[in-house]
Amino acid sequence: MVQFHQSYSYEDFIQGLRPSTSGGFELKEGIFYSFCQRAKAHPEKSYFFIIDEINRGNLSKIFGELMMLIETDKRGWDLKLTYVEEEDERFSVPENLYIIGTMNTADRSLAIVDYALRRRFAFISLQPDYNENFRQFLIEKGLSAPLTDHLIKQVNEINDEIRSDMNLGEGFQIGHSYFCTFRPGYDETTWWQEIVDFEIKPLLEEIWFDDPNRCRQILNRLRIKR
Repeated sequence: MVQFHQSYSYEDFIQGLRPSTSGGFELKEGIFYSFCQRAKAHPEKSYFFIIDEINRGNLSKIFGELMMLIETDKRGWDLKLTYVEEEDERFSVPENLYIIGTMNTADRSLAIVDYALRRRFAFISLQPDYNENFRQFLIEKGLSAPLTDHLIKQVNEINDEIRSDMNLGEGFQIGHSYFCTFRPGYDETTWWQEIVDFEIKPLLEEIWFDDPNRCRQILNRLRIKR
């Protein structure tokens, strides 16, 4: 598993010249190159390479020749890599290696995913689901039933509003991670209020920056009436 970012490069991912401890430079394998070699050595097993925040990196720069080699019908094809000098030294991506990329599609600061890369992946959208399973999860963490019910009801209603807003949509919904931090011994009212004031409030003020009254109304609904 790796996480892409703006400084991540082909040399980190595949291979490149790196300073040597003995002076000068030497060719070193990147994490994906090494992982492919492991997968080739055990063709009877399935190998999964997870790339977190895949759309935060410069994808064409990072993948290089892999833009072709990761295609389903190009698996097993041998290709000479950028830094390799010997013509007979080739690289391929085995069929038993699966690439999983995760991304937050609501991040407006990121460029649209490279269309060439998009064609090489199947896409699955994961939506927050504040159902009975999540309710039970919060109860087991020590949250009281009244606060749990309040949280689920209000967040579901807010997400309904976000989904129905033509300028936002499903990608901007409030996810579960905000509410997974409660620990026994915490004051649950203080815990909830801090989440509302310091995490949910800035989020709502950003997505509805042009409608402060709407933000205030939603925050009033979220707060617990004493």
